Amino acid sequence: MVLYKLLSIFFGFSSLLLLTTSYETSNSLNILMPDVVASHIDDYLCASFEMDKEKATYITAFNPAATSKDAHHVLLFGCTEPGSKENIWNCGEMANSDESSEMKYETGPTCASGSTIIYAWAMDAEKTELPKDVAFKVGGSTSIKYLVLQVHYANIDKFIAGKTDRSGLVLTTSSLPTPKTAGVLLLSTDGEMAPHSLELFEVACKIQQDIIMHPFAFRTHAHKLGLVNSGYRVRGKNDDQEWTEIGRRSPQLPQMFYPIEKDVAIQQGDYVAAACTMLNTNSHIVRIGPTGNDEMCNFYMMYWVDGDQLLNEDVCSSSGPPRYYFGRDRHLNVDKIPEEAFHIPPPPNGPAPGENLQGGHHMMMQHKEQSHKRRFHYESID
Repeated sequence: MVLYKLLSIFFGFSSLLLLTTSYETSNSLNILMPDVVASHIDDYLCASFEMDKEKATYITAFNPAATSKDAHHVLLFGCTEPGSKENIWNCGEMANSDESSEMKYETGPTCASGSTIIYAWAMDAEKTELPKDVAFKVGGSTSIKYLVLQVHYANIDKFIAGKTDRSGLVLTTSSLPTPKTAGVLLLSTDGEMAPHSLELFEVACKIQQDIIMHPFAFRTHAHKLGLVNSGYRVRGKNDDQEWTEIGRRSPQLPQMFYPIEKDVAIQQGDYVAAACTMLNTNSHIVRIGPTGNDEMCNFYMMYWVDGDQLLNEDVCSSSGPPRYYFGRDRHLNVDKIPEEAFHIPPPPNGPAPGENLQGGHHMMMQHKEQSHKRRFHYESID
């Protein structure tokens, strides 16, 4: 009886100690704009946050603290050096040079060196939690000495009214190392589309590095004209080539990272490819660019690796239409591309029947035959 009581006390104390340790190693890190004031619609503002250089921090969840009314999107970068020594600055590659004299903050790039994409948010997406034993490793001995928050402002009504902004992210962090490390690969294109036309923006890159990646979440991003974005692992050659879907979603739905349902391991020699189907309903050419009147074709793939060796290059890009299509890459067998790659998926990755999405035209494209457009591109290349 005495032994039973002693064991009960011991295990009770051990459980309490475990809970206390877990509680103490899980923290919140606020990565928020420090009461900034945007001057123009489509301003891109950045703020930097220095990480602990002595000890690594492990990010296990991303909690948005922003609304689509204020922010078109929020991006989180890891930098060796931030793009400015100022706490707040206009992110240089997105700043409008014609209005630079009117800007409240100085202009600079997102990162001065060592840029790494960590997270992206838009359209009132919900929080993202990483799988068990997976985390983004920042600070310490890593090349990520700073986190840089970038906010693309959708309107300036609150600033005209005299208010400031604290949009951003609340990160769940831990000081405990994880056996698996998370990374993000961004696939994006340049290019343009003619007035009143259906167009395909495509990009593919070969994985040259000796690495095995396990994609576990994906995110799509486009502006008003995007219909569907899809991502694929491409393995093999010629008639033996296989295109395996990583993720497919309408970019007109909330743009959070969504779970990938199956393990699509990607290794050296594989290709990673993405396609964005867009419909230009305007009477003018629309180009890829930073403002809400331009377009973007982005497919984000969040992955984990055993250990901490991530991709050395985390951006895969192409020149887009009319210069680049899959059919112009001799390593890609376009006959193996799944037909549904260019179709808007059913819910939850596409709109519900009768749902009216931004732009109003997205539902009718579900009934339009996409393959004719693809044959036109590939048959005209010979």
